[in-house]
Amino acid sequence: MRICFWGKIDDALAGRTGGGGELQIATIAKVLSGLGHEIVVVDLDVKVEYITDDGIRVCPVKDYNKGIRILRTWTHRFPGLYSTFKKINADIYYCRIRDSRHIIMYLAARKVKAKFILALASDLDILSIRDRWRYFYSTSIKDLWGVFNGITSELDYPFLLKNADLVMVQHEGQKEILKKKGIDSVVFHNFISTDKIGSLERNPDTDFVYVGSLDKRKGFAEFFDLVDKTPQHTYKVIGRIRDKTANVLFEKLKSYPNVKLMGQLSHEATLREICNSRALVSTSPMEGFPNVFIEAWACGIPVLSLHVDPGNAIAKEGLGVAAGGSMNRLIEAMDNLENSKGFAFKSKRYIQMTHELNPLRIAELNTIFTSVRDKQ
Repeated sequence: MRICFWGKIDDALAGRTGGGGELQIATIAKVLSGLGHEIVVVDLDVKVEYITDDGIRVCPVKDYNKGIRILRTWTHRFPGLYSTFKKINADIYYCRIRDSRHIIMYLAARKVKAKFILALASDLDILSIRDRWRYFYSTSIKDLWGVFNGITSELDYPFLLKNADLVMVQHEGQKEILKKKGIDSVVFHNFISTDKIGSLERNPDTDFVYVGSLDKRKGFAEFFDLVDKTPQHTYKVIGRIRDKTANVLFEKLKSYPNVKLMGQLSHEATLREICNSRALVSTSPMEGFPNVFIEAWACGIPVLSLHVDPGNAIAKEGLGVAAGGSMNRLIEAMDNLENSKGFAFKSKRYIQMTHELNPLRIAELNTIFTSVRDKQ
């Protein structure tokens, strides 16, 4: 069958890892392509159509950046996106990561009598607008497009959740939230390939590692507070500065002798640093199911999270500590942390059973898409 994805995933398809959502879209696309399905990706940053080494066709949207700046959303961008989706004439259209333009893909899917899958990228997608304002809009909207995208997605997204042929979620907690809203969904845990991780040597040092976008939205201010309160611990910080708050705090951290600022690393280099750390520390206030948590557990190291416990996995599976928002509890966990071979075995076993890219999970994904296509 022909399956259409859309998003800025050109880099992720080429192995240049972007955000977690982009990586998951690219991974699913590659897996389905490997099963013999025809995969088409629409990427707004691509200028010329091309075929990836995995056989995925990546398409631009013609004249997407043409037209009068304030008017081109309506004269070129939305019409171009719709006509591109319609021309692809896929059997299934899949979208992920909250965006007002998903409605265009939905309308194109209905026009060609295709199926539409909506996948959640974050718990925020289905929580209250108050939560989205607190944890996303108030820290992320920087221009007129951000305002427009936020307002229109608030109007469109509930409609898409109720009218999609399938809603895919990352963990059981998201499924329960949707169930209370009267919306059925299917849990499909994020994929991870452990090939690269399995070849890395595990030489844990005493550093705690922080990995992710360095910005207010991801809790970097709280991480700075954590570092300030724990001079007894050493840290490695991996990631790119994304806002002014992070830039100010990053400059301050340069004077801290217990912090190594490593900048943005390649995916392989990041995995190496995670494997050679005492634990992964997260201060992000809101996530879906972070890839970096999965990667840490695949490396055999625990996750110490100030706020997030996706699907209650940390507490239920004993994969570290979820501090429930308590900085004191997080620090106490760091002070008393003891890594053991038993933990590494347990965390790697969890990954094998739940997240590893293996034949069983590939077959599960194929069944999900095939069932949606055949749904009457």
